[in-house]
Amino acid sequence: MTNIAFIGLGNMGLPMAKNLLAANHSVRGFDLSEDARAALEGAGGQAFTAIADAVAGADVVVSMLPSGAIVKAVYQGEDGVFKNAKAGTLMIDSSTIDVTTARDVAQEAKAHGFDMVDAPVSGGVGGAAAGTLAFMVGGTAEAFSKAHPVLEPMGAKIVHCGASGNGQAAKICNNMVLAISMIGVSEAFNLGRSLGLDDQTFYDVAANASAQCWSLTSYCPVPGPVPTSPANNNYQPGFATALMHKDLGLAMEAVASSGANTPMGHLAAEIYATMNDEGHGNVDFSGVIKHLAGSL
Repeated sequence: MTNIAFIGLGNMGLPMAKNLLAANHSVRGFDLSEDARAALEGAGGQAFTAIADAVAGADVVVSMLPSGAIVKAVYQGEDGVFKNAKAGTLMIDSSTIDVTTARDVAQEAKAHGFDMVDAPVSGGVGGAAAGTLAFMVGGTAEAFSKAHPVLEPMGAKIVHCGASGNGQAAKICNNMVLAISMIGVSEAFNLGRSLGLDDQTFYDVAANASAQCWSLTSYCPVPGPVPTSPANNNYQPGFATALMHKDLGLAMEAVASSGANTPMGHLAAEIYATMNDEGHGNVDFSGVIKHLAGSL
């Protein structure tokens, strides 16, 4: 049994922490929400109102937080992780943040004598609850080796992507592809409808032809062909448009700093920014099909 401190018990963090408890780890959680802390305690964990108390004596700290600024505050603050964790504690940040911040925080962790990995996830709330997340991990080989058994109860796929920050790099590249492909699939269905093509008929063709992709066959943006897709639940997320907008913003920051040429990425970012700005941030990102059709 490993003594794990879990910082951030939101929609993703709480089910992840519950899976660690189910694997017989000890979990000491921190969240600003009283309800989240109560939910952790109801699942068998301990909850604290201060980060310093949560990390005291922990062997591993896992965090799932909404932004790079909050990650910095949690780890670098006076009452934060670095000042209060015991020597030798392993740090795992599963937040989705910018690459620069991930690398800066990892560098400071190293200066304090801690191993740290960035380990953002793919799989959404459903994957967090089922323990089937995909982890993209950046850090040294030694840190990855230490993190792997902690990540196993929470994920079905754990990939070492290279040095610190590379987990975040893989995540934003993956989600840029996801955004572009969902827009392409949605445009194709909308075009098919305008030409009198039945949704199921087009799905049956495309799913077995060169248009086959995850956005089509696992997360189809029209009701019917894939019963588990959010399209069959009035586009309840899933993976909310606001989160896709955030991830594409991180991708565009990386594009600006690296000089990469991503015209389709830029266009996808603009489409999801508009959808979010029009008040549809809580709609699943596959709802872009309705946004493009002017029916959202």
